[in-house]
Amino acid sequence: RRYHTHNCRSTHICLAMAKRVAIIGAGPSGLSALHAFETARKQGVANVPETVCFDRQADWGGQWLYSWRTGTDETGEPVHSSMYRYLWSNGPKECLEFSDYSFEEHYGKPIPSYPPREVLADYILGRVSKKTDVKKYIKFNTAVRWVEPRPEGGFAVSYEDLTTDTPSTEVFSHVIVATGHFWCPHAPDFEGIESFPGLVIHAHDFRRSEEYTGKNLLIVGGSYSAEDIGLQCMKYGAKTVTMSYRTQAQGFDWPEGMEELPVIDKFEGKTVHFSNGEKRDVDAIILCTGYKHHFPFLPDSLKLRTHNRLYSPGLFKGVVWNANPDVFYIGMQDQWFTFTMFDAEAWYARDVIMGKLALPPAAEREADMAAWAQREAAATDAYAMIDFQAEYVRDLMVPTDYPKFDIDHVVHEFRVWKQNKSKGIVTYRDHPHKSAITGNQQPVHHTPWWNAMDDSLSTFLQAKIEGEK
Repeated sequence: RRYHTHNCRSTHICLAMAKRVAIIGAGPSGLSALHAFETARKQGVANVPETVCFDRQADWGGQWLYSWRTGTDETGEPVHSSMYRYLWSNGPKECLEFSDYSFEEHYGKPIPSYPPREVLADYILGRVSKKTDVKKYIKFNTAVRWVEPRPEGGFAVSYEDLTTDTPSTEVFSHVIVATGHFWCPHAPDFEGIESFPGLVIHAHDFRRSEEYTGKNLLIVGGSYSAEDIGLQCMKYGAKTVTMSYRTQAQGFDWPEGMEELPVIDKFEGKTVHFSNGEKRDVDAIILCTGYKHHFPFLPDSLKLRTHNRLYSPGLFKGVVWNANPDVFYIGMQDQWFTFTMFDAEAWYARDVIMGKLALPPAAEREADMAAWAQREAAATDAYAMIDFQAEYVRDLMVPTDYPKFDIDHVVHEFRVWKQNKSKGIVTYRDHPHKSAITGNQQPVHHTPWWNAMDDSLSTFLQAKIEGEK
């Protein structure tokens, strides 16, 4: 069925008859949106709108769809995923567990708290495969090229089938933007880097740690990706890892061979000069310098412009585009809660679209956004940021029927995680956590993370490795 631009006597009646939702992106945020609508449909809720999801990748999963490719994919589109081999969760899975689908339900038993990539991806996709079967709503290998607001209401969504180079346009009453914000690299320039004789990549293109075995590696950046990629490369045999921070050192007790130095002044050949006067010779550079929120398919009137922060400007409840409340964004914040936050946002967006939640007047929305922005500004350390996002998720859940979970317990597990990281950056993944969904303490992994070189699902789920006591 296709909806085309046509004349109608009442825009309200026209949109009521043609209520359709375009979801752009089939990663975790988009899958949360599809899951929210399909959950309502399975519950027998009347008048659940049609949903059509667009994704330019060949399969679902977004960032969790690992590809060996970098640069452009097989269709000539920019590679979306920044996923790399040997990635293990850098936060406890108990802090991102779906409240309607526990890890224990998926795997049939408790599993350790810091799973590798393949285990997490299997869990994420397992929910939408087994509980709601939403894959039938997704157009894969399909790139949204433009979203045009229509004078009579709704949006003309133009897209291209990348396998046939066929353009199409359909009309939707609402648009949910769920493309994520970890796919368009921010790569700053440095004096002399153009003459560096070794490999220079952004973390978006990092895939395998073994490429840096025996090398002196420079990591530019001082946050989570710098920490994790640096540790991964050291674990798999890098000779040294030097991390350059812009504002503040992370300050962990790094393994021998890892160090933190301040901002880079310049490059001279293989030599890196730092602002404190020190210098190092390095063989390769990885830029862990963050990503841009990038929406080339949106006009300025609908485009979110923000950096990575806890409460993005222009979004009521962090979800509704205030200038046009028929547009929604999911998963655009700096993330602590991740998957449960995406769910809470998706349920809220769904209920607004279906008319179960009425938005307050624009002035009240502006006041609410200003109040949340003030609270964000007051959250100046990690613990305060965790508390902020906990209250944000709680606020979204209050008016919806998203299955409730013990948010205070999740905050507790976040705090334990932060404390364990401070005690041991190499050992924190060896600690088990307690699930807020099942109430069960999770087991200790059979192999300390630093020694666990096989990150496959099958090896991770073994009770113990043969030959170990």
